[in-house]
Amino acid sequence: MFSKILRRTHMYLALFLAPWVLMYTISTAEMNHRNLFPGGAPPFENAGQRKLTADVSTLPPAAAAQAILEELGMEGAHQLARPQPEGKLVILRHSALSPMRITYTPADRSAVLEKRTFRTTAFLEMMHRRRGWQHPYLLEDAWAFSVDLVIVVMVFWIVSGLWMWWELRVTRRLGALFLLGGMALFAFFLVKI
Repeated sequence: MFSKILRRTHMYLALFLAPWVLMYTISTAEMNHRNLFPGGAPPFENAGQRKLTADVSTLPPAAAAQAILEELGMEGAHQLARPQPEGKLVILRHSALSPMRITYTPADRSAVLEKRTFRTTAFLEMMHRRRGWQHPYLLEDAWAFSVDLVIVVMVFWIVSGLWMWWELRVTRRLGALFLLGGMALFAFFLVKI
């Protein structure tokens, strides 16, 4: 009975998490074989300019960025680019499908909005590298939780796979060779790389 539950759990978790595993495998292939995938970073396209009413000149950069995004109605995960000349503030607003770059000029309180052109490879890499728990947004935490779930399930797949392999007596010898071979190759890379 235990083995049947283990096998079913192994299978249903694999089916449920297939989109995450597929995203990580394709994005890793793209990062590992850049010469086979067209592109590089997709360009930004002009998406307009806005005059802002909030005076953020006295705020520290992080607080200023937050205030600018709030006024633009674009609250969410973001990061600041390196300090810019003339006190300009460049905010990269993360989004899975339409990342934005906002360049704020304090002299006239204007914000230039630029939207990144969608490219599948860039989207997959961005999702692969996306991290959570450091942003104060529920959706970001939900993504971080799903990634943590994938991590836990992968450990479960290893443990349950070992259990299922050991249960089938006919596969023990060949399975042991594959297990030892994989461990030896991994150890070789650890020592040599």
